[in-house]
Amino acid sequence: MKIILLGTAYPLRGGIAHYNALLAEALRKRHHVETITFKRQYPRIFFPGSTQQETGDQLHGEAAPQLVDSVNPLNWAHVGAEIRRRQPDLLIMKYWIPFFGPCFGTIARFARRGTRTKVLVICDNVLPHERRPFDRLFTRYAFSAADFFVVQSAAVERDLRSFWPQAVYRNVPHPLYTFFGDPVPKDAARRALRIPAERVILFFGYVRRYKGLHILLDAMKELDPTLGVHCVVAGEFYDDEGAYQDQIDALGLRARVTIRAGYLPNEQVGAYVSAADAVVLPYLSATQSGIAQIAYNFDTPVIAADVGGLAEVVRNDLTGLVVPPGSPSLLARAIERFYREGLATRFIPAIHEEKKRYTWDSLTAAIEDLAGGT
Repeated sequence: MKIILLGTAYPLRGGIAHYNALLAEALRKRHHVETITFKRQYPRIFFPGSTQQETGDQLHGEAAPQLVDSVNPLNWAHVGAEIRRRQPDLLIMKYWIPFFGPCFGTIARFARRGTRTKVLVICDNVLPHERRPFDRLFTRYAFSAADFFVVQSAAVERDLRSFWPQAVYRNVPHPLYTFFGDPVPKDAARRALRIPAERVILFFGYVRRYKGLHILLDAMKELDPTLGVHCVVAGEFYDDEGAYQDQIDALGLRARVTIRAGYLPNEQVGAYVSAADAVVLPYLSATQSGIAQIAYNFDTPVIAADVGGLAEVVRNDLTGLVVPPGSPSLLARAIERFYREGLATRFIPAIHEEKKRYTWDSLTAAIEDLAGGT
């Protein structure tokens, strides 16, 4: 098949760019694949981060042509016409927030007009964690231009069936993020990152309220201090960092919490995840999270809240621990149990087996099945 992949891609940054790079690489084993990305992904007023450009090393492929302006309808028509000129068999779009519904929906309509092009939407979410006006309208507009869907958790599948019951779809586990290389020896990773603690847990990724960092900090206060657990927070703050710093001071945790604020360049991700005994996902809400797939790539167990599809990936008492959301006490007890029972020695071999389920070839096969390509 001739496939065009439309969405975030290098030189833009972030997990979706990484996902699209790995998906394109997997599809190219059997198909001709082109990628198109944004020249303006978010208006600056709507983007809380420091930059939308990747500042780290380019790890996969070449930079994609930057053609799409997410807020210019004339541009959408132009990009759609350009895709129509190329006449792909399949246009793939990764959908995560309704903001892109008008853009993606219009491009898809122009791209398929008078052609045999089919449109497939990979759903990170159907409707977002933090709701805004017009979410349903924008999502309906995008989905009505699609032929097929891929979801990657039971939670998103339920949302899709509820919101768009006529959807033709496949549910395929989110593949591993193999983007960041191989595991680094734990001691070497800690030395490189200047983390002297003997027991380290990691909160990784964008900091937003629904991801529950404040719950983890409260749990750190409740932990038995004789265990010597140190928490590293590595990621860019989309909330007020000062509020979390104040919480650390109010709880007396300054010596037990290290904050490395800012977007992690690609080449540093492996060291941070390898340095941790466990990655902690104390989310208050979620549909799925690629963080668990990053952790598994480095054979790192995960302690996660039981929200959305997290418990589908983090198999309780096998590859990690799952706790009720919103409870610092229960999260603290899980972290204590992880160390006191030496659960890493049992979880890590299980992760080796479990992660065999999360392959890009499985996703490619599902896409081929939907689109009828071989």
